[in-house]
Order: sequence, then structure tokens, then C-alpha cells
Amino acid sequence: MQLTYIQGLELCGTFAFAVSGATAAINKSYDVIGLLALAFITAIGGGTIRDLLIGATPVAWMTDELSNTAIIAAAVIAAVFFSYVKRLQRWLNIFDAIGLGLFTITGINKGMAAGLPVPVCVALGVITGAFGGLLRDVITGEQPILFTREIYAVASIAGGCLYILAGRFTSCSGDIIQSISVTVIVSIRLLSLRYNWQLPRIRQ
Repeated sequence: MQLTYIQGLELCGTFAFAVSGATAAINKSYDVIGLLALAFITAIGGGTIRDLLIGATPVAWMTDELSNTAIIAAAVIAAVFFSYVKRLQRWLNIFDAIGLGLFTITGINKGMAAGLPVPVCVALGVITGAFGGLLRDVITGEQPILFTREIYAVASIAGGCLYILAGRFTSCSGDIIQSISVTVIVSIRLLSLRYNWQLPRIRQ
């Protein structure tokens, strides 16, 4: 089956987030069922919420065998090679950042295809990119990084706005604009972790 660029983008995002969820499950010593469940929830959580919000049912993963296969493959790979990466927290951060970038763009594309206003499209990009990780953190009992001072949603918003603006005001191809936007999101996220960039904390 020939995949379009958009489909390939979403498949890569699904795989990246599934690895992130599976790695988190192994860190928490979950069993096989828990590992698969967290891989699926992290990978399809944001997209499911997005599709329900815009009335796109059945939601994407229910009719996409390729994505389901990618999630299972990601869980297996994470389990098999975990002994090599469990000492490296950066792997979880890298896959999480990749998933954030890829899913943000696919979420915006879904909103634009539905003819929704630009701010709503950006919000759908954030939901698609960030809410799978939010569900992962809640389930594993971690403080959700979406609601802390870390640069997470901001990276998604920045890359999403760049994607829409570049699409409207430049003559670059859609594939190039999407690739650049994903790179910007991933870079902002990883640089914020590297240099401890944080948002102001709300205090009493």
C-alpha cells in the first residue's frame, strides 16, 4: 500500500508515542498487558479526543490496521531493547518530542480539512500532540508535563503557528513546510530540556 506523506507522518508519530508509552510502562514495572495498554493510550489518546471533538467517527485508529501494527511493534521493540536504554532518560524525551511534533501537524491538518478556524486548528494540534502524553503521565502517577513549567504545549503552539503561517505566506511545498515545522517543535522541546527553559510559575 502506497502511503501519502501525511499518512507516513502520522504513522511515525504513532510509533514514536507508542515507544514513549511503552518505555514509561517498563519504568513502572507494568506487566505485558499494562505495557501494551499504555503504548496504545499514549499513541492514540490525543488523536481519539481530537476525532471525537470534530465528530470524525469512527475514530482514526479503529479503522487503521497499520497504526495498530506500528503500536504493537513499538511496544515489542521497547521491551526487547529496554535493557540498553533504561539508563538513558533522553530516549523517552526524544521519542516524546518527536511524537509531539508529528502529531501537532497531523492534528492541525485534520482541523483544516474540517474547515475549522485557525485558532481551533492550532488547539487541535496541541490536543493531538500533547494529550496522549498527558494520559500517560496521569496513569503512571507522574506530574503531567503539560501542566508544569516545562516548554511543552508552547513548543506545539509555536510549531503549529509556523506551519499555518508558512503555508499561507510562502510558496514552499507542503511537505517541506511540515518537515520544518516538526523540526522546530522537536528542537524547542529538546532545547528546553537541555537548557532548562521554563515558563513562569503561578504563585499565590
